[in-house]
Amino acid sequence: MAANNTTLAPAGKIAACAGKYLTFTLGCESYGIAVIKVREIIRPINITLVPQMPVFVKGVINLRGKMIPIVDLRLKFELAEAKDTERMCIVVVQVVLRAGVEALMGLVVDGVEEVANIAAADIEPTPDFGASLDTAYILGMAKLKGSVKTLLDIDKLLQAEAAVPLPNSVEN
Repeated sequence: MAANNTTLAPAGKIAACAGKYLTFTLGCESYGIAVIKVREIIRPINITLVPQMPVFVKGVINLRGKMIPIVDLRLKFELAEAKDTERMCIVVVQVVLRAGVEALMGLVVDGVEEVANIAAADIEPTPDFGASLDTAYILGMAKLKGSVKTLLDIDKLLQAEAAVPLPNSVEN
């Protein structure tokens, strides 16, 4: 199962990343998040805007009585905003916040592809981009069916958003 251990050597870190991933698309690119983090996938529903949030925090939804913050990953990654399509959905994930508290968050994605079992041999370390880019949220790059999928550490990716206070956010 995919792990989140930054103290391992690169080879050990890559081996720990092997496991099942939910893959999804943003534009023409594919990404993966550990299946163990995914709670459900839902169709887009009404999002209640919350004032003064970063542009990628779309607001909150009421999902069976729980208020869940919604992050648009396209905007988080500074991609162009997309029009709603039939394939667009919200992936509800359980993340661990900085204080070790678990919370549910929703991720707006263009479409879900599949659950893929990715072996360590198919994962490459995150390349050095030669700049001071923060890639700590990237577990590695997976080679799968002739394409490359960026494997995300969803806890690290969303920790910055967790610092943004949301009214009535639900923690589990």
